[in-house]
Parts: sequence; structure tokens; C-alpha cells
Amino acid sequence: MDPIGKRRWAIAEGYIPPSSTDASYELKSHEAACILNAGDRLAQIEITIFFTDREPAGPYLLTVPPRRTCHLRFDELDNPEPIPVNTPYSSVIESTVPIVVQHTRLDSRQAALALLTTIAYAD
Repeated sequence: MDPIGKRRWAIAEGYIPPSSTDASYELKSHEAACILNAGDRLAQIEITIFFTDREPAGPYLLTVPPRRTCHLRFDELDNPEPIPVNTPYSSVIESTVPIVVQHTRLDSRQAALALLTTIAYAD
């Protein structure tokens, strides 16, 4: 399959809620980047996190094999540092091959859960 997508993506809105009503992994408040590599080459990805009041964090490095998807939870990123909860941030995702990025947030701070999802901006 021919690759689809772009090599550079931005998610301008980022925020990991500080609490959850449920302690289970599936219902813990989090943000995610769903990354699709539909092509035939390995995607080597760097993520840089930007904040309102400090220098950026990163790069966070990962790979997505050819013809695979990765559902990356931002609350699990810890190298070079964890992304702080209750803190606004933005992210830039750069890849060596074209990919597609979708942004998702699960906010489970109250019993009526909220799920937000959107396609990231591609350059």
C-alpha cells in the first residue's frame, strides 16, 4: 500500500485531567495520539511537547512498524520526563515517513464521561 498522511503533525490543544472517577486503566483520564503507518517502511517518530510557561520537553521517541497503528497515551510518556497533569500543552509529531495522527482525550473526572477526538493539523 502506498503511504498516506503527512510527516509533520501538530496537536495545539493538550491537557491531561488530574483525576478520574474510576481507577481502572481503561477509564483513567488521559490524552492519546492514534498514529497510523499505512506504508511499507518503519516510521521513526519524535514528539516535542510545548508549554505556556517553560521550554519544550522532548524529544519523545517511538517507532510504528509498517502497516500498523499505535495508540500512544501521553500520560505514559516518561522519557525524557513525564508530561505533567493539570497543565496545558501542545505537541508536534514528526515522522520519517507519512503517517496519520488522530488526537483523543478521555476526561473521567465525573461520572458522565467525556470523550473528545479530532484529526491533528498536518503540515
